[in-house]
Amino acid sequence: MISPIQRRRFDGLLEAIIEELPENIREVMEEVPLIVEDEPPRDVLEEMAIDPHTTDLCGLHWGIPITKRSVEHSGTMPDRMMLFRGPIMRVAGRRRSELETQVRITLLHEIGHHFGLDEDDLTALGYG
Repeated sequence: MISPIQRRRFDGLLEAIIEELPENIREVMEEVPLIVEDEPPRDVLEEMAIDPHTTDLCGLHWGIPITKRSVEHSGTMPDRMMLFRGPIMRVAGRRRSELETQVRITLLHEIGHHFGLDEDDLTALGYG
């Protein structure tokens, strides 16, 4: 379980990382909700056929990458990005510098998916 202090620390780091992003990326993020939860929702894990006991799913881009959109997608549900505090904190360990690195990597990973990058592209960029 994540304490309120850990939650505030995590959210403060995330806000600082978002502020460091280039302005044009921050503008795009204004259009895509960023949802931050302690753990991935069970229904999301079930839908993705992921075992909730063994996953370290740190984030998720839910939607259609902008590189694949067309007029046929009008009326679809809006995209969203999700970050999960618990898995990110478990992957990062106890050091604040590692937490900051993992939050940044996860956020940039999900932004990359929004812009159409796949897992191989993101791994090549160091965000896999």
